[in-house]
Amino acid sequence: MLRRTRRTLWIVAVVVLVLAAAVYLRFKAPPEAARLLPESDGILYMNVGLARTVMQLMHTPLKPITKDPEYQKFVDAVGFDAERDLDEAAIAMHRMDNPNGPNGPVAYSMVLEGKIDGKKLAAWLAAHATSQESYEGHTVYGIPSEGRTVRVAQIAYDTVAVSNFPSTEPIHSILDRHRTAALPFSGSTLLAEHYSEMPLLSVAWGMGQIGLPLGENGQIHIFGMGLPIPASSTFLASVHWAGGLKVRVEEIADSDATASQQAADLSLLLTLARGATAGLGANPANNGLKELLKTATVTQKRNRVVINAVLPKTLPAELANGDGAGSQF
Repeated sequence: MLRRTRRTLWIVAVVVLVLAAAVYLRFKAPPEAARLLPESDGILYMNVGLARTVMQLMHTPLKPITKDPEYQKFVDAVGFDAERDLDEAAIAMHRMDNPNGPNGPVAYSMVLEGKIDGKKLAAWLAAHATSQESYEGHTVYGIPSEGRTVRVAQIAYDTVAVSNFPSTEPIHSILDRHRTAALPFSGSTLLAEHYSEMPLLSVAWGMGQIGLPLGENGQIHIFGMGLPIPASSTFLASVHWAGGLKVRVEEIADSDATASQQAADLSLLLTLARGATAGLGANPANNGLKELLKTATVTQKRNRVVINAVLPKTLPAELANGDGAGSQF
């Protein structure tokens, strides 16, 4: 009897440990929407549902967005309004070899999760598609848009994949990854390399190499100052909750010397920005921008440059509501 009791206790202990390990891995794993993304040059993710909750906690409700007439027709037909029904959005960015092509410098592949009426969505897609393909038990619809084809597939009752990449490869990859989505650390190379560096409770985050035509001679010009962005640098960015919304942007440069120069340029830019915004008129958006710049810091450690700042309570809502800061600038 005693031996049987011990064996039972061992079995219970093992089961508890396995369940605890599974919960821990799930907690540390990237969101499923991000894990489904194909290989890419950059990733953006936003937990829209969490963002709504944070805005409510900060008592900063968003104003209803004025919809484009064509989008309103889609909302009326399908019953899906991103402003209300979207819960998560993960976007993979693909750098195009020909920036002057139909996709411009970047193509995208997205995984969207939310409250979706699958039957209504399928009916709308079938009515607007110029092509259909069956892949891995899913229908991939080809929708013409501005000289390119946008491919759409519903991959679960609450999940949709979208890609405007010139070939079917990215959306096929999303459908392939969906079969192994239960594995907590599956995902693209970029996600595997850098997701562990994202802060907990991140409302939104991004990672990847910019490497895009950002301006003359590969520079961004702000306040008359050219800020070089090396194509080889990897950027990690997040907006996370830590008693308030905090912003963190980190550049991983190709050398310590490059990072040192970037830190010096960014510190100078921050000083110029503070001076340039000092005379802005008093309104919630401008006041929020000034407070954001006031809290911003630039630090460097080896080949990494980090910018930290605190988002003022009113700024996210003002920007999202279209009341752009610096309107008098």
